[in-house]
Amino acid sequence: MAITRTIHIHEGPGGPFESMFVGDASAGTQPGMLLFPNFFGAKEWDFAKAETLAAQGYKVLVVDYYGQGKRGHDMASSSELLHDFMADRTVVKGRVLDALAELKAFPGVDPDKCGAIGFCAGGKCVLDLARAGGAILGGVVFHGVYDAPPFPNAPITAKLLICDGWNDNLCPPEMKVALCKELTAADVDWQFASYSRTGHGFTADGTPLNEDKSFGFQPDTNRRSWTAMTGFLDEVFG
Repeated sequence: MAITRTIHIHEGPGGPFESMFVGDASAGTQPGMLLFPNFFGAKEWDFAKAETLAAQGYKVLVVDYYGQGKRGHDMASSSELLHDFMADRTVVKGRVLDALAELKAFPGVDPDKCGAIGFCAGGKCVLDLARAGGAILGGVVFHGVYDAPPFPNAPITAKLLICDGWNDNLCPPEMKVALCKELTAADVDWQFASYSRTGHGFTADGTPLNEDKSFGFQPDTNRRSWTAMTGFLDEVFG
């Protein structure tokens, strides 16, 4: 197995964008997977996570949703970039659909077998891709943000797994319930797993869990949610 990284500069709504394609070219045709980063944007953590996915049998595009040269360096700069990006959800919709089109066009990607995973703001991107009718078989959200866009959804065909921290202050119980009601009303095949002693950012292994367990790395949930994702994707793509 020879997993490699290839910088992929592409145009798109508000571009250019600098994404990263990760996969084993010698493996032939495989399912494609979008990886949407957290609000810092595409970075080494995401590239390493994409390599883990590639070792599980996927060709992965780590999505640059901010634009070439735009990356967060701390909480303040990342928050500013995210605010600008999310200010118009039609922009989000256009960029996530464009990222899917880029993935499907790569050699060695089966365009009929694609999915998406996302972390934090990237989880919101996964949900908005599904809401836009993106042709993915499955999507997985890790400590995402759940508010719906201010316009009607397209028919949602993707199966969805949402991995949530119960103590996440960004997504209190009423937001969790609202998402489940939204997906139920749309007749989506969905699963929602909420983990105790867990808050936002539970996969962020460089961020210690805070005292009230509402933010930071939770190793048990990190492990359990990745295992849940693996089983979900095996079922979706099996």
